[in-house]
Amino acid sequence: MPRGLILTSLRYLLRHPWQVGLSILGVALGVAVVIAIDLANGSARAAFQLSTETVTGRATHQIVGAAQGLDETLYRELLLRGLGVPLAPVVEGYAQAADRQLGTLRIFGIDPFAETAFRSLLGGAQSGDDLTPLLAEPATTLISTQTAQRAGLGVGDELPIVVDGERKALRIVGILEPQDDASRRGLDGLLIMDIATAQETLGRVGRLSRIDLLLPEGAAGEALAQRLAAWLPPGVTLERAAARTQSVEQLGRAFEVNLTALSLLALVVGMFLIYNTATFSVVQRRGLLGTLRCLGVSRREIFALILVEAALLGAIGSALGVLLGIALGRGLVTLVTRTINDLYFVVTVRSLYITAPTLGKGLLLGLGATVITAALPAYEASTTPPRTVLRRSSAEERIRRALPRVSLLGLLLLVAGGGLLALPSRSLVVSFSGLFGLIFGCALLTPLATLALMTLLRPPGGWAFGLLGRMAPRGVIAALSRTSVAIAALMIAVSVTVGVGIMVGSFRQTVITWLETSLQADIYISSPGLAANRPDAALDPRVAEVACALPEVAACTRNRNILARTADGQPVIVVGVDAPPEPPPAYRLVAGALPAAWQAVQQGNAVLVSEPLAYRLGLPRTGGSVTLVTDQGPQRLAVAGIFYDYSSDQGVVIMPLARYRQFWNDAAISSVALMLQPGTDVDRSVERLRAQVGGLQELLIRSNRGLREETLRVFDRTFAITAVLQLLATLIAFVGILSALMALQLERARELGVMRANGLTPRQLWGVVLGQTGLMGLTAGLLALPVGVLVALVLVHVINKRSFGWSLQVIFTPGVFVQALALAILAALLAGIYPSYRMARTSPAVALREE
Repeated sequence: MPRGLILTSLRYLLRHPWQVGLSILGVALGVAVVIAIDLANGSARAAFQLSTETVTGRATHQIVGAAQGLDETLYRELLLRGLGVPLAPVVEGYAQAADRQLGTLRIFGIDPFAETAFRSLLGGAQSGDDLTPLLAEPATTLISTQTAQRAGLGVGDELPIVVDGERKALRIVGILEPQDDASRRGLDGLLIMDIATAQETLGRVGRLSRIDLLLPEGAAGEALAQRLAAWLPPGVTLERAAARTQSVEQLGRAFEVNLTALSLLALVVGMFLIYNTATFSVVQRRGLLGTLRCLGVSRREIFALILVEAALLGAIGSALGVLLGIALGRGLVTLVTRTINDLYFVVTVRSLYITAPTLGKGLLLGLGATVITAALPAYEASTTPPRTVLRRSSAEERIRRALPRVSLLGLLLLVAGGGLLALPSRSLVVSFSGLFGLIFGCALLTPLATLALMTLLRPPGGWAFGLLGRMAPRGVIAALSRTSVAIAALMIAVSVTVGVGIMVGSFRQTVITWLETSLQADIYISSPGLAANRPDAALDPRVAEVACALPEVAACTRNRNILARTADGQPVIVVGVDAPPEPPPAYRLVAGALPAAWQAVQQGNAVLVSEPLAYRLGLPRTGGSVTLVTDQGPQRLAVAGIFYDYSSDQGVVIMPLARYRQFWNDAAISSVALMLQPGTDVDRSVERLRAQVGGLQELLIRSNRGLREETLRVFDRTFAITAVLQLLATLIAFVGILSALMALQLERARELGVMRANGLTPRQLWGVVLGQTGLMGLTAGLLALPVGVLVALVLVHVINKRSFGWSLQVIFTPGVFVQALALAILAALLAGIYPSYRMARTSPAVALREE
């Protein structure tokens, strides 16, 4: 590219700092959202993987039992059989540090004499030389240097923890000093104990979580694995270590995909801003570009000039977006981790995992989106004849001629998006591709809708505000090639706000209705666990005895919750219910009659399963079966009914408590539900219970209303990150409107100068400009309402169903539409304040001055 052309480009960029700055900001915000979500998801995934790899070590296979683990005598029997391969028993669990700064801690019980072949946990330098107390003394542990520093503890100090609501104290007998960064992160938050100490701490005396094996590769290893699997007792299976980890990781995959898609929507809004910027840069220099063409500058050089400028802005914006995304990711990682802990599995994320591929992806997305979006304006600038370029109206003539083709393409995208959504597929990529097709199709119809709406508003505007009322919509139409793009960007951002708002509101109201049906008792007692939706921590038996013996208690129901596995290794929540013979109204079936289904559950080998589990397993609306891995081996259970449930997308299986205890060697209780005598003061009974049993164990004793409020709090914080993404997308659209108006102010300076010279006052100029911005916001808001409804229907009936298996009732709240419309108009008006100020202060003489 000639040096003179480069200098011309640099001079233009330097003379328009506001426009350049806003363009860079739009790109930076779009990239930042993508980077932040990717870092938050990746940090949670990496923390889980590092922690798992640290405790799995070099094990190739694992012997695992049902929900209650393995009998420790199995390890002795395996040693006596002389398999000729390394074996290592493991006890795992989680505890909550009494010091909230430490958060969740992972307990890892090992046999130090069997560890050498699997892990090098004890091989690092330690600040305590004598580790005899770890084997000989109870309640002792090793921790990493990082954990010790964060807790301010050293060798000999006590570390207070809470396990299943019981406070315990561990004495630190050694501090591990990892030799590399991966080990440092993997050991952070890990409490290493002797097997016996871990069993006592977790309340699992005589039980193992698993047995690690190191089998040889090839045919010999496969043959040994087959012989070993055939010998194992019922309820015990041999699995590959990697397969077990992957099944847990897949739980949150749909959640990650949904967040990633929402973050990409923010980048899509930014792409409209980039297109607007590139178009403005061409329009503002049409005279210069036409002159350059007349002087012999080739089409290829003009095309390269526009693309290089866009690439420069995209590179700077992407780089800033990466830095901003890292800062934003530090805040979002907390929201993501909390949601994963509430809904899926326990993960402790103590730092942001920043990887080169994530940063590279953000840079490529930002730069690629910028170059691709700027390609169309660059093509138009290079292919338009010089004489046409020199005419001010040429851009608008082209957009008018292209309007039918653009609208037809929008309709085709709508049809293609609808076709993708109609495919009988569970792929979320296909589903979101269809949703994006619908959104892009609506965006391409925005110019036609804007032209029609402005034509309709011009007469009433003239009646209400006279000449200024007619000038405002005419000004929007006159610059349709630029205003329609800004309107489309704001429309997409607001429509996503409407769609997600309707989806969240529908979900919340569905959950409220479900809670009113499912929470029938007056008081609920459970032990605080690490996951908000799984009260699987065991209650002290004395708690249930005292609670059920209260004189005001009319009925007492004991429940046991565990995390079990289906035959294909997928986790599922199993609930044993000590329910009366009458069908409990807590379960509302998707199909069929509850009395008949409940009778089958109580009399036969049948269960109730939740709707998400039935969807995941592909069960019919009536009939079917589910196979669970129990202590007695795999059990195939008939499905008597499918019930609506919104507590977990993993799936829930309901069976009588007596049958649960037949399948699992477990007499523990997870929760107790109390039905009080009529007229009893519930709050007073809650206080009496806390006084009588509060000293036995840390407990959650909540009234029906209290439990409902807590459930809704968990729900609201689950969608907190969605609200953040909505806000960021709207902010990007606001920047787009502001950028469009700033560029229009520069382009229309001469036109407005003529108006000022003919008597238009600064106040009237404010009215014209704010009238135009208000109309742009009104148009975006009105178009966003039907598009938002379309987005909501897709989210509720397609994406939500394919992601989590829930059926939701779509509920339209008028407040969502009013807020969206107000948001669009307010954003546009705020964006128009500064351009109005600049235009009103510009002297007519300066505006009319020729270069």
